[in-house]
Amino acid sequence: MLQRILARALSASLFVAVAAHADEASVKKAFLAKFPKATVDTVTKLKDLPLYEIVIPRSGEPVIIYTDEAFSFIMQGNVVDNKTGVDLTEQKKNKLTAIDFDSLPLDKAIKKVKGTGARKVAVFTDPDCPFCKRIEQEFEKMTDVTIYLFLFPIEQLHPKAPQRAKAIWCSPNRLKAWDDYVLRGVLPTAAGDCDNPIDALIELGQSKGINATPTLVFADGSKVPGALNSSQLEQQLTAAGRK
Repeated sequence: MLQRILARALSASLFVAVAAHADEASVKKAFLAKFPKATVDTVTKLKDLPLYEIVIPRSGEPVIIYTDEAFSFIMQGNVVDNKTGVDLTEQKKNKLTAIDFDSLPLDKAIKKVKGTGARKVAVFTDPDCPFCKRIEQEFEKMTDVTIYLFLFPIEQLHPKAPQRAKAIWCSPNRLKAWDDYVLRGVLPTAAGDCDNPIDALIELGQSKGINATPTLVFADGSKVPGALNSSQLEQQLTAAGRK
């Protein structure tokens, strides 16, 4: 008797799984019929919601759109689950754009260790970016963190930033030259003509969808743009440590 019950339950669960897959396949087919030149990464039925999530690859950040089972509409925007308050769109984007922290070329970063340095974060940063200077002031309030600074000057916004980044990298003490400039306004004096990774770091950042500074990458791969304050940084570091 028990075996028959288990068999029926297994059969039902398999039917549900196949039906869901078939629905996702039909939604993808309908989308590609409407947009034959498009590329689709995934089509996923959202749990507990009558929506299908379609992920379209794009350089930098993928596009996420939503539709129903009949493909009767297309909607682009953030979907928030009212029961949990979770922004499902942002959650998905964070997952899709996550960066493997261990894949970062840490030897091309300026390393700053505070306290035990037990926690870690990478920052793509521009020496002439005012928000980058602001987040450095926030880092000064923190301890027990290792900060990897990837020099990522955005020339279109700060024309002198590439040369200053190179001068900082070519300084005898890179970390001191960085802190002197962004925290105290003391210009680096090195010529900036040494072998440096600045161009390679710009290419790396662009390949990871980074187009603004500061952009932070935490140990769990989460990518967060903007000048977080020390409290927000603590929250992100704690969350990254739990994953």
